[in-house]
Amino acid sequence: MAAEDEGRTEEPSEYKLEQARKEGRVAKSQEISSSLVLLFGVIVMIILGKWLLTQCIYVFNFYFNRCSNPDVTDANLFSAFLINFLRMIAPIGAIAVVAAFAGNLIQTRGFIFSLKPIEPNLNKIVPKFGEYFRKTIFSGMGLFNIAKSIGKVVLIVIIGFLVIRSNIFEIIEVVSNGQILSAVGKIASTGATILVIVAVLFLIISIPDYFVHRHEHRETLKMTKQEVKQEYKELEGDPEVKGRLQQMQRQLLAQNIPKAVKEADVVITNPTHFAVVLKYEQKSQYDAPRVTAKGEDQTALYIKQLARENDIPIEENKPLARGLYTDVQIGAIIPRDYWKAISVIYSHILSNSDSNE
Repeated sequence: MAAEDEGRTEEPSEYKLEQARKEGRVAKSQEISSSLVLLFGVIVMIILGKWLLTQCIYVFNFYFNRCSNPDVTDANLFSAFLINFLRMIAPIGAIAVVAAFAGNLIQTRGFIFSLKPIEPNLNKIVPKFGEYFRKTIFSGMGLFNIAKSIGKVVLIVIIGFLVIRSNIFEIIEVVSNGQILSAVGKIASTGATILVIVAVLFLIISIPDYFVHRHEHRETLKMTKQEVKQEYKELEGDPEVKGRLQQMQRQLLAQNIPKAVKEADVVITNPTHFAVVLKYEQKSQYDAPRVTAKGEDQTALYIKQLARENDIPIEENKPLARGLYTDVQIGAIIPRDYWKAISVIYSHILSNSDSNE
């Protein structure tokens, strides 16, 4: 069933995508990892081909030389097999693990550690054959996976047929001449060629497969309009409550502004966008004035009107007004970076005051 049929018409939010990621649910194609494992595994086998053949010959000689030994319980037989088997398989296994790890890391764009996928879930114990067949066969994704699997088998058969046909006469000739090692090498080379071509083609196929899985992943995370609203309320708060709080803050600010402007030393403006009210308290332990009020746009015009009514000096300084409005909160002392500019303004105010007297 499509997401739209269930009423989930909205794209998943960043929050929902992040929550899904924390739970280990990310867009991922197994084809990328398996293709990389196959490709790099074959490359390692090609690089170590001669050494692997030497090890196999050693193992055959070891057991052929002891095949007449009636004591089949000899511990050396099993330990020799285990040591040589691990020695041959370890490099290939290590590269395969690294390739699989890299394939997943590329797709998930970083490390993800989550125990959510392996948490016990009783709902998964009870078999739901109807739901299983609906998802794996009777769905768009199910049909895509079936077509992909059939296509991969057909691709392997075609590549195998073409490569073997081009080398079959050389293999027959080498075998008929009794050159066993050369025959083994030629057969191994033919097999490696088939595997490399198949791995590269599988890796190419895995790219569109990843995008299909990413689309399917986003489809499963789509949200209804109600879910979007509920998430917004949980993250940002109820819009109605938030609006009332903002209104109360504006009312409280409007009540404090007249008093702050009436007691101010100076109002610094932008001239129309910002207005910052400064007051220096001589009894204070600080050597700089304090921001007692500030505002922008209509509030800034209101502050300037109050300043004119109360004969408070208004100084126009665009960069200073913008900086103080952005960097200094109401009630905070002016930072040291602004002291030089503020001292010039206060000196100008004092000189104007002296000239008026």
